[in-house]
Amino acid sequence: MRTFQTTRHVAHSAQQMFDLVADVERYPEFLPLCQALKLRDRQENGGKEVLVADMTVAYKLFCETFTSRVTLDRDTPQILVEYLDGPFTHLENRWTFRDTGEGTSDIEFYLAYEFRSRSLQMLMGAMFDQAFRRFAEAFEERADSVYGTSRRQAQAPGVPS
Repeated sequence: MRTFQTTRHVAHSAQQMFDLVADVERYPEFLPLCQALKLRDRQENGGKEVLVADMTVAYKLFCETFTSRVTLDRDTPQILVEYLDGPFTHLENRWTFRDTGEGTSDIEFYLAYEFRSRSLQMLMGAMFDQAFRRFAEAFEERADSVYGTSRRQAQAPGVPS
């Protein structure tokens, strides 16, 4: 099984980043490899919002759709993505959001996956690894676009505001 984990310090609040990641219908606008996303279901369950979505990923001749359950837990705040159907034997994605003060936050991104087919794993593994490493960066760039870049972050060191 392949895994990827990173923590990013961003110039946006944990709530802003949570809202951005929770807005799954917008993924095709900015997320690498995401060609389409169809929301199948949205329900409340024990104070958490639970979505079921089909995501179509495409790269050159490769095009696959997989279904996952997305649990949005605003109280923690955490987003858990669990695999339901498609070309994987396992797919788990977890986002954790922590405010660090003054409109900044740390975003933890964890991903574990394994393709059903060994040949597909060999063929697509390296490309998926590269794309998944880019996911966290894509969300940060999207936040800058939606919420604006922080003056503090955009300003050169030593330059008064």
